Amino acid sequence: ISPLIALMQDQVAALRELGVRAAFLNSTMDFEQARATEYALATGELDLLYCAPERLIQPRTIELLHNASLSLFAIDEAHCVSQWGHDFRSDYLQLSMLAQEFPGIPRIALTATADERTRKEIAERLSLTTARHFISGFDRPNIQYRITPKTNANKQLLDFIKAEHEGDCGIVYCLSRNKVDATARLLSSKGYTALPYHAGLSAEDRARNQERFLREDGVIVVATIAFGMGIDKPDVRFVAHLDLPKSLEAYYQETGRAGRDGKPSTAWMVYGLQDVIKLRQMLEASQGNDQFKRVERQKLDAMLGLCEVTQCRRQVLLHYFGDNLETPCGNCDTCLNPPETWDGTVAVQKALSCVYRTGQRFGVNYVIDVLRGSANERILQSGHQAITTYGIGQELSANEWKSVFRQLVANGYLRADPEGYGALQLTERCRPLLKGAQAIELRKDPVARNTAGGKSSTSRRSGQNVRDQITDHAGWDALRACRKELADKQGVPPYVIFHDTTLFDMLERRPSTLEELAEVSGVGAAKLEKYGDVFLQALRSINPEA
Repeated sequence: ISPLIALMQDQVAALRELGVRAAFLNSTMDFEQARATEYALATGELDLLYCAPERLIQPRTIELLHNASLSLFAIDEAHCVSQWGHDFRSDYLQLSMLAQEFPGIPRIALTATADERTRKEIAERLSLTTARHFISGFDRPNIQYRITPKTNANKQLLDFIKAEHEGDCGIVYCLSRNKVDATARLLSSKGYTALPYHAGLSAEDRARNQERFLREDGVIVVATIAFGMGIDKPDVRFVAHLDLPKSLEAYYQETGRAGRDGKPSTAWMVYGLQDVIKLRQMLEASQGNDQFKRVERQKLDAMLGLCEVTQCRRQVLLHYFGDNLETPCGNCDTCLNPPETWDGTVAVQKALSCVYRTGQRFGVNYVIDVLRGSANERILQSGHQAITTYGIGQELSANEWKSVFRQLVANGYLRADPEGYGALQLTERCRPLLKGAQAIELRKDPVARNTAGGKSSTSRRSGQNVRDQITDHAGWDALRACRKELADKQGVPPYVIFHDTTLFDMLERRPSTLEELAEVSGVGAAKLEKYGDVFLQALRSINPEA
């Protein structure tokens, strides 16, 4: 049971390549296709059936399943049942009926992202309260996590891709549809194959862009969160966020679309105070009740906490999901370039005092102008050139003050009023700081020496992907051409035939017999029988003496 209708065809095709008798039932099928699948199910000709939840709960489907020989219900993407989750889908709530309709058939619920609260809710809503829980590690050691303050997001993104991922496949996430379209146009103008994906596009355009992403090399998809669940393209080398995700669950799932082949990949993000204000405005404007909004605020606070940590980011991320990493990972930005800290006590007192004396009615840029003694018209009209905090912050640049305020909001000393266009307001927590009863260390933002986000010069070299390791480029191209031809004939993405890592292993080993080819990682019995001779011929063409 899966919500991923757009991907079922590829998932089923991949299973069939492995010799599994798989099929799907969903709303994309015509009458004849659906009847053929139903007949195969009724006559025991299927090992695995994919079904969307809205299709499953129809009386006709229930009757069909009662007459079939079933051994298991597997509910994939189970976090969709959670109203606290980041991808709630109402159809999932009705899946609890499986317990009543099919009491003798085992059920399993699976998700890659669920904290303890969400796991408990999944069990309750799917009538799995007595079920055993199996929790594997959340660590993806091949993904390098990097978060940097947003200065010029477009330039930062271009610098990052050009420096580290030229020609690579990637996903760029943005909060709004307009920003998705603008970013896709920007990347296209710079020579990248960049495709937009959001709910405002027609179903045909979304399907076409997703298809190109799955089947072509070097495609970058620029998307809202509407894109990505279930995407299993193995060679996504980077996931970039131009805006702050609303929770660590969303961040973990979105960044987890990188590096499925186990090769080094990057999760790169820029964020600023305006991201926080925008997300809080969206939260307060949502239809959720007070409890829902309280939980969502806590999730956003945890996301902010990850952005401003000075210790290993991976340790903080894993700890949130109840998975402890005993030692720092050595492969995130805070490990590779440990952030410097400074005694920000006096600066913070000035900042908080200025927010208070301007009436807690103004946004960050205005307060910074007051601190730095700007004589702009708005300040003069408000009479704030006469308050005691006017001009007392000239020792810091405007960007340095932005860093101070961003950290004060992230750590709960200030809140950005979502109803007051981001006006900064003091919280109860800031009292000890204002009174001088508490000192505070602030993190120094990375110097603009590396706008791509502070990656160490050694990490790129030590983190080669498959393409970086190729020495026989003609041979590599020949194997990929062979794979592409087979994939096009069968109407499936190339990785369904063989992953890049399998082609690389072939190129390294140069097998000359079917027995030797069977030793290559990723070549199972079914694929050996279907493609063995074709790939041996391709290998002979690039290795004539074989």
